[in-house]
Amino acid sequence: MLRKKRCAILILHLLSSSERRYWMKKWLRGRESRSHMTLVRELRQSHQEDLFNYLRMSSDTFNMLLTMVKPYISKMNTKMRQSISAEERLIATLRFLATGQSFEDLKFPTRISPQSLGVIIPETSKYICLLLKDLCIKLPSSIEEWQEIAKGYESRWHFPNCGGAIDGKHIRIRKPANSGSYYYNYKHYFSIVLMAVVNADYEFIYVDIGCNGRVSDGGVIEYTSFYKKLQNKQLNLPPNNMNKNNMNFVFVADDAFALHENVIKPYPQRNLTREERIFNYRLCRARRTVENAFGILSSRFRVLHTEINMKPEKIDYIVLASCYLHNLLKKNENANYLPTRALITEDLDFGRVVRVHGDLSEDNTLTSLQQGHSRNVCETAKLNRDKYKEYFVHDGAVSFQYNFVN
Repeated sequence: MLRKKRCAILILHLLSSSERRYWMKKWLRGRESRSHMTLVRELRQSHQEDLFNYLRMSSDTFNMLLTMVKPYISKMNTKMRQSISAEERLIATLRFLATGQSFEDLKFPTRISPQSLGVIIPETSKYICLLLKDLCIKLPSSIEEWQEIAKGYESRWHFPNCGGAIDGKHIRIRKPANSGSYYYNYKHYFSIVLMAVVNADYEFIYVDIGCNGRVSDGGVIEYTSFYKKLQNKQLNLPPNNMNKNNMNFVFVADDAFALHENVIKPYPQRNLTREERIFNYRLCRARRTVENAFGILSSRFRVLHTEINMKPEKIDYIVLASCYLHNLLKKNENANYLPTRALITEDLDFGRVVRVHGDLSEDNTLTSLQQGHSRNVCETAKLNRDKYKEYFVHDGAVSFQYNFVN
C-alpha cells in the first residue's frame, strides 16, 4: 500500500513539473518541412548543377540508386511517429560521404538525431556496397577481359601487357577502444588500409579494406584475395605467347611493393642508367592512374579526409561505398564527375609533371604506404623488368619520353 502511494506521488510530481522531458527535441520534429529535403527537391527540379555539388550525382543517378536501395532501407511507420524515409536516409548518407561532417553537425540540415545518423549511415552504406558490388567493381576473370584492360593501358599510357596499377592508402580513423597500437601506422596516427587495383580509365577493378594500419608497407597486399589468386595463378592472366614481345603480363606498382614476375616496380633510385630512368618514367606514367583514382575519390568524397569516428567494421562500409559510388559516377556522369584539379597530368612538350590538387592540402590527402623493405626477389622477376626496359628503349620507345630523362 505504501509503495502504491509513493508511485502515485512520483507520477503527480512528474506531471506537475515545469520541465517536461521529451523523447525528441522540439526542433527535430520539423524534419518533414524544415530539413534540407525541401532544398534537395528544389534542386532536383531546376538546378541540376547545384544538386550535383550537393549529392555528387545527377538526379537520374540518384533516382536509380534510390530505387535499388529503397526496399532494403525503408522502415515501418508506428503509432508514435513517422519513420525516416528511404530518400532521407540515402541523402543523409550521400551528404556524409561528400562532406565528412560529424553526426553532430549533420543533424542540423537533416533534422535527424546523431544517434539515428549513427545507425542510418553505416546501414545505408552497407546496402550500397552489397547492391553495387557486382555492378560496379569486378575483377576480370578471363583472358579476354584482361586483354581489354591492357589495350587501355597501351593506347592511353603506352604501357603494354598491363592489367592494372596497384596501390594502397591509409584511411585515418579514431583509435578503436582497447586496440592498443594495432591500428597505429608509421605516420603516427591510427588507420586502416585501402588496397586497390585500377584500370587505365581511373576505375577500380579491385578494392580491399580493413587491414590494420600497423602493416604500413606493401606487405599489406599479401593479406588480400587478389594476391592469393596471383600467387596461386588463379587470375587467368594472358600467357606470354599472347603478349607483346612475349613478355609477362604485369601489374604496375611503386617502391612499397615487392617485385614479382607479375608485379613490376621502378628500379631503385640510385646510380640509375639512362635506360633505367626511361623505364622508371614509363612505369610511373602508367602507375599514375591509381594515384589519380585516389585523388578523384578523395576530392569527391571528403569523408576520406577526416578522422572517421566509428567501429572499424562500419568504417569498412563507408570506404567501400565511396569506391563503388566512384565507379558508378565515373560511368554514369562521365566528364562531369572528374575533378580535373585533382589530377596529376603531364606537359609532354616541356617534360614536366603538373601536380595540381586544387584546394587539397598535402596534410589532408590520403597517405601512401611506407616504402617496402628489401626482400628476396626471384631472378625471373628481375629479368622480366629488364625485358620491359629494353622494350621501352627500342621497339616501344616514344618521342616524348626523352623530354623527361634528359
